[in-house]
Amino acid sequence: MAIPLLSLETAGILFARHDRVMALDLGAKTIGIAVSDAERKWASGLKTLQRGKFTADAAEILKIAAHYSVAAIVLGLPLNMDGSMGPRAQATRAFARHLSALTPLPIIFEDERLSTEAAHETLEAAGVAGRHRKGLIDAAAAEVFLQAALNRLNA
Repeated sequence: MAIPLLSLETAGILFARHDRVMALDLGAKTIGIAVSDAERKWASGLKTLQRGKFTADAAEILKIAAHYSVAAIVLGLPLNMDGSMGPRAQATRAFARHLSALTPLPIIFEDERLSTEAAHETLEAAGVAGRHRKGLIDAAAAEVFLQAALNRLNA
């Protein structure tokens, strides 16, 4: 089944007033996770998972989603700078297809271009040393693009 490219604004009509949203930043080796507050005003980087087999990764993601009572998953879509979809974007869409078979939660794609660079800048400005950023960067990148989506939703 093809997963539509929904925006958070479009899917937002499906949410209750105090539903949280979770964001995933898929990397080759890690998955960054961020969650919103209940009012969907602020995003917070939560953790970075080391990637393993899809089944174990999906189980951990859905466990976190249940713990935070999220209403949707926002998945960072790594588009090329010209807006086209390359191999990483296709792999992300495949991940979304497989994950959607395991959960009724809507999966929403969010453009994640430059989120990692913005996360590096934020962590650097906060005084986090380069060697300590490695374990935080993916969750921080998920926080960056989730916050951008929340800002649009609340505008």
